[in-house]
Amino acid sequence: MRELQKEIIAEMKVQSEIDPQAEIRRSVEFLKEYLIKHPFLKGYVLGISGGQDSTLVGKLAQIAIDELNQEGGKYEFVALRLPYGVQLDEDDCRDALDFINPSMVTTVDIKPAVDASVNAVEMALWSLVSDFNKGNVKARHRMEVQYNVGATRGLAVVGTDHSAEAVTGFYTKYGDGGADLCPIFRLNKRQGRLLLKTLGCPEHLYSKVPTADLEDDKPGLSDEVALGVTYDAIDDYLEGRSVCDEDAEKIETWYLKSRHKRKMPVTIFDNWWK
Repeated sequence: MRELQKEIIAEMKVQSEIDPQAEIRRSVEFLKEYLIKHPFLKGYVLGISGGQDSTLVGKLAQIAIDELNQEGGKYEFVALRLPYGVQLDEDDCRDALDFINPSMVTTVDIKPAVDASVNAVEMALWSLVSDFNKGNVKARHRMEVQYNVGATRGLAVVGTDHSAEAVTGFYTKYGDGGADLCPIFRLNKRQGRLLLKTLGCPEHLYSKVPTADLEDDKPGLSDEVALGVTYDAIDDYLEGRSVCDEDAEKIETWYLKSRHKRKMPVTIFDNWWK
């Protein structure tokens, strides 16, 4: 095994094999304990996209809320719809919500706010905001809305970050990378699928092609195309299996380039970035 691979596996906490029922229970207990330890909180909020990660975390959060309420609590899980105008995979999002069965569902269309922000910057700088940058504006505004809802209703923002995403930094800094707690960190992509299958999720939701769907010019661009490496290769790497040198180097390059995303803002006392 490559030396850097050992370091990355230790940081990402991925196990080569898992018991899906045990990992479901582990995440649910973590979510319950967090609320119990923070009595000023009344539950969780999460944006639901219809993709694998938010479907899984949303279901785990709702299970935790249901169990706490059965034990005498008064908590809620708010599932947020956060489309930019019309969502291409609208049907998948509806199916995900049916599967999660959240305490509350509400929708905030981020298009007016995102367009206003982009237009204001373009007018101020006399320069066009790139489509890629606009995609990050979308992600950051979605997280802003989640924290707004959380502050309004006394909820913690639960994140969808998992280890196959964390290792590549494939998320927007202070966007979908921002959250109060991440209950599926330690799992890779195939392990997340296994948890959803175990939970009885409709297959088309966890077998669909993963996409961030942030760029207007590249709608539905798959994560694997954007990364230049498949999730199967990333998952194998994180499980300590052998992968080809090209895939290993690609994963390690993403890991090193995105290190800043997994750290707090740099101070004069830090030396990890040098």
